Amino acid sequence: MALDLARWQFGIVTVYHFLFVPLTIGLSLLVAGMQTAWVRTGDERWLRMTKFWGKLFLINFAMGVVTGIVQEFQFGMNWSDYSRFVGDVFGAPLAIEGLLAFFLESTFLGLWIFGWDRLPKRVHLATIWIAGIGTMLSAYFILAANSWMQHPVGSAVNPANGRAEMNDFGAVLTNPTAVGAFLHTITASFLTAGMFVLGIAAYHLVRRNEIAVFRSSLRLALVTVVVAGIGTMITGDLQARLMTEQQPMKMAAAEALYQTSSPASFSLFTIGSLDGSQELWSIRVPRVLSFMATGSPNGTVEGINDIQQASVAQFGPGNYVPDIPVAYWSFRVMIGFGALAILLALVGAWLQRRKQVPTQRWFAWAALAGIGFPIVANSVGWIFTETARQPWAVYGLMKTANGVSPSVGPWSVATSLIVFTVLYAVLAIVEVGLLVRYARRGPDPLPPPPTESSDEPRPLAVAY
Repeated sequence: MALDLARWQFGIVTVYHFLFVPLTIGLSLLVAGMQTAWVRTGDERWLRMTKFWGKLFLINFAMGVVTGIVQEFQFGMNWSDYSRFVGDVFGAPLAIEGLLAFFLESTFLGLWIFGWDRLPKRVHLATIWIAGIGTMLSAYFILAANSWMQHPVGSAVNPANGRAEMNDFGAVLTNPTAVGAFLHTITASFLTAGMFVLGIAAYHLVRRNEIAVFRSSLRLALVTVVVAGIGTMITGDLQARLMTEQQPMKMAAAEALYQTSSPASFSLFTIGSLDGSQELWSIRVPRVLSFMATGSPNGTVEGINDIQQASVAQFGPGNYVPDIPVAYWSFRVMIGFGALAILLALVGAWLQRRKQVPTQRWFAWAALAGIGFPIVANSVGWIFTETARQPWAVYGLMKTANGVSPSVGPWSVATSLIVFTVLYAVLAIVEVGLLVRYARRGPDPLPPPPTESSDEPRPLAVAY
């Protein structure tokens, strides 16, 4: 009971935190690009865009910090045995993330907020770029830690103390799983930020509000979503092949493929038995799964039954099959909502060429709804990544059931689960309320430039 509750709590907190991360990463660099355009051209339209989208970025960043702090507390609360086992390896990239990447982004973000009209233009521009780079570094170190759980490298288990100990930090940081996950996360982050800008810009354009600012925002968003969407598909294909090589059970679970197949088809829709153990009816595309998994349309993809037998032979008796319906549908929801975002951007680009976007009310509503497409795709993507690895906490080394805190009972976990869930619900209301309020308001007018004859002291100039 305590194990199930601890897993629910970790899942809720993790998914909630990750709602903010991709938008923060992508929007930080889009805002940096907007400010660069202003510094290079002197066009005040880009300055107003920078301040408007920067305000929404700061709201999201602050909420991500709050939820991220709670995220790491759980390792000591509910997963103490896991922490003891992985601490020598898992703790290193997380420590670097906190001491280097997070302080880099937070320090220079503070300089950006309070440096308007107090720092030289190019120095001030550098602060937002460094903050944006800091968000990417932060993502990489966290993904390096998570990727070690997916594909443990650069370490060995000490039989004397039963702990995983690092013997090659470079191997941990250059883990191919980490590189693939980082590229996929960054492209997905730009997709998320692009859809966010696209939805809000379309909303204002259909109301003929600040046409110059939001037309440029819309064009930037359309390009960002299309390019990032292509990048997400390419990096997702890389991820699928790494997953097949390193965690074949996860790939088989994604397709609910029980029998080894060559070639293997991809099912667009499947109806199975209630326990997920049998396929009753499906719509299939021939050879697509083989190409996704191996790069060849005739490639062999191992089935769940064969992988289960191999796992028993390697690791001992037990059930090594994850929850198949969850893996199957989360994989498809991830792909489906990502594809919808790209399709919407392509439609917007076509309308933009025909100069119809500002007058298409249906597109504005579709774009607003589209803000949620990549957010849903990101969330279920993480659900797939973590649940389809089960029963492993660290693949091949430690099962999830062995990582829970032995001294924490069900009532303690249930209490913290309820408290965190209610707290996060309140934070969600605050976050959405602030974003909606400032997004609907639109960009503020620029203050008039100070007169040369004024002897009044200048007030503290901040961005917002």
